[in-house]
Amino acid sequence: MAVHKLQQFLERNEVQYVSITHSAAYTAQEIAASSLVSGKEIAKTVIVKAGDKLIMTVLPASYMIDFRRLQEAFDVEKVELADEKEFMSKFPGCEIGAMPPFGNLFGMDVYVATRLTNNRKITFNAGTQSELISLAYKDFERLVSPEVLSFCYAPANIAA
Repeated sequence: MAVHKLQQFLERNEVQYVSITHSAAYTAQEIAASSLVSGKEIAKTVIVKAGDKLIMTVLPASYMIDFRRLQEAFDVEKVELADEKEFMSKFPGCEIGAMPPFGNLFGMDVYVATRLTNNRKITFNAGTQSELISLAYKDFERLVSPEVLSFCYAPANIAA
């Protein structure tokens, strides 16, 4: 999905958003620095494989996935990061690692980390490594209807 298609979707649904263009960045720290957005407001989209099903997870960019918790939540023997080859065809027009967290537009279930639900805003890659979209979390929740789970943790070097 190209950025403009996502923007059209948001506009059709009467969502106020801010589009942020920045120099190409690939890590949460680089994105925060180049976009002047707090790293705590940036969400990342991570595709995992639970059994043989691909699932979209959305969590704070500086946090890590607790795969054991996802195993328990999905009641499967194994949850692991999906290989890009397994899912990139589902995201036409998106750069690898820059998929927006709108799994509903791509036929994927979306699971959002509890920690993000406390944010007033959610800011995320909009399909490229140089464009972000920021909007009210309540609008994201209304449009995506994600299931909320506790499945992430802050690495030791990140303050929760």
